[in-house]
Amino acid sequence: MGALDAQLVPAVDGVAYGLLLFVVAAGLGLAFGTAGVLNLAHGALYAVGAYTGAALSDGTWTGLLLGLAAGTLASCAAGVLLSVVLAPLARRGHLAQALLTFGLALIGGNLLIEAFGADEMPVHVPAALDASVPLLGHRYPAYRLVFCAMALVLAAAGTWVLTRTRAGAAVRATADDPGMVAACGIAPRAVHTGVLAAAGALAGAAGVLGAPIIGPGPGTADTVLMLSLVVVVLGGLRSLWGTLAAAVAVGEVQTLGVSLAPDWAPYLLFAAMACVLTLRARSAPLHDPAGASDAASAPAAPGPVRRLTTALHTLTGAVRGAAARVPGPRLRRGLPLAVLLVLLVAVPWLLDLYSVSLAAYALALGLVAVSASVMTGHAGLPTLGQTAPFAVGAYTTALAADAGWTAGPLQLCAAAAAAALFSALTGPAVVRARGTTVLMITLALGELTHTALGGMTSLTGGTDGLSGFPATRPLWGAEPLADEAATYGYVLVVAVLALAVTLMLLRSSAGTLLAGIRGAEPRMRAAGHPVGRYLLVAHIGAGTLAGIGGALLVTVQSYVSPADVGFEIAALALLAAVIGGTTSVVGAVLGAGLIVFTRDWLAGVWPGHGPLLLGVLFVLTVHLLPQGLAGLRGGGPAPAKEPA
Repeated sequence: MGALDAQLVPAVDGVAYGLLLFVVAAGLGLAFGTAGVLNLAHGALYAVGAYTGAALSDGTWTGLLLGLAAGTLASCAAGVLLSVVLAPLARRGHLAQALLTFGLALIGGNLLIEAFGADEMPVHVPAALDASVPLLGHRYPAYRLVFCAMALVLAAAGTWVLTRTRAGAAVRATADDPGMVAACGIAPRAVHTGVLAAAGALAGAAGVLGAPIIGPGPGTADTVLMLSLVVVVLGGLRSLWGTLAAAVAVGEVQTLGVSLAPDWAPYLLFAAMACVLTLRARSAPLHDPAGASDAASAPAAPGPVRRLTTALHTLTGAVRGAAARVPGPRLRRGLPLAVLLVLLVAVPWLLDLYSVSLAAYALALGLVAVSASVMTGHAGLPTLGQTAPFAVGAYTTALAADAGWTAGPLQLCAAAAAAALFSALTGPAVVRARGTTVLMITLALGELTHTALGGMTSLTGGTDGLSGFPATRPLWGAEPLADEAATYGYVLVVAVLALAVTLMLLRSSAGTLLAGIRGAEPRMRAAGHPVGRYLLVAHIGAGTLAGIGGALLVTVQSYVSPADVGFEIAALALLAAVIGGTTSVVGAVLGAGLIVFTRDWLAGVWPGHGPLLLGVLFVLTVHLLPQGLAGLRGGGPAPAKEPA
């Protein structure tokens, strides 16, 4: 009885925490379920409300109410702005939405830190709520009990609005049949804007009221977003009460679960998310929904965006014309590769040592981007999880070096084998799903891997990472790589060989089969092709390539930690693939180089604004390069038909 009594306070904390997540996740689910917007900036909307409420809180009721009004309005306005920015992507699918909103989250997070500072802000609540009250023999914060009551009222009010009012009927009808709604004289675009505004208002109100529970700080937005995604996946999109039950369950895992099973609790949430998504994918009919590979087949953007894209085509016209004058189609196709290779070889003579080191890192990240390109552009499975095999390869290399395996070929083989095995084990959960479900499953697998790396301290060094192991030797008996130029040369040779093999396979019959699956999966199945087996092989191959990239990362840095293989790196790898054009291998490497240049070199010129610059790159890429750099080659919006 005493043990149960000791867990009472954590259990009540879990309810309060879960109800806070419910308020946030209700807005995220509303935007996704009714407006069809996969909003990865939803955590930033919560942070806007939290920072605003904390800044206006002064321990009085006036300060609390003023903060609630200001935070809710600010996040509501941000939701409207989000609707405007997303409008040109109406037919681009969820991949473009995810990249754009993630970029906006980076921009918003940087601006909030500039405005409010990098430290967690204190929150002052009225004295009457700052006290504790008796609860079943314990003292418990009054504020959390009041918040629980308010969240339950909000759940009841939200359900009533969605099911019993004309506005709710319009929202539900727009989600089911926007054409019918338009025929009735209601603009679906206006409904979508209202939904995003309401979702923003919910996130902002949750931020203000939840600031004493999840205080405003640099990592708040990411934490809230990830937990909200788990809640939405577990609770579904059609029922606020289902979302409420899932949110309370997640809250209990975060509080009571940590108290009862600290070793297992960190894995439960994303494991449950992956299992639920996999089971739903198995029960749903297979299809290739719009947006599964939208970056490769998106229509041209309208208005000023189209004019800017046309300007980009004009700027590249001279280069295309010069290439067209080169005799022979094979030579014309190989000319850009030859020019790029010459420039890469000349890097140590053209750049300083720091920039050479950045170029080596860009090549390692480029292999992860190419693996994302294989999955997203060629196999039609958009992924946010390629950092998982990347991490497996990196840690395998670090552990091998620490054990005395310093020869580069040995490290590469070990990293590739470990990443291939990992991809083979996780592949069945991935290749069965399509579209947005793949994004969510791979995200869950990536976060599970990231959590495991941070938790297995005895093996991986935990959050401190692994370091102090011997430098890589390019061959058996050779001297260790001693400087940036030698390291870059080794990385360049390995990357070129890996990319050459990848290009050869994609231009073979294997690549043709993947293109057939991406473009006409039902016909491929009807013709007797084992589609699932082909996709599994592609998943294993992409994972192997990412594992080699992880080995090169360790060679470049002589260090690896979970921060090197987290969700942000997964998003950057996918962005690099989109920058290049999701079917372009070389374009993915160029995209990785542009990202590293922006995040590390350009941010060095403007310190403290790396996330802002990256966010702008996300937004510009999605709007101006719907087919990536590969789309500029042909002078028009038609997607590339073969890898390049």
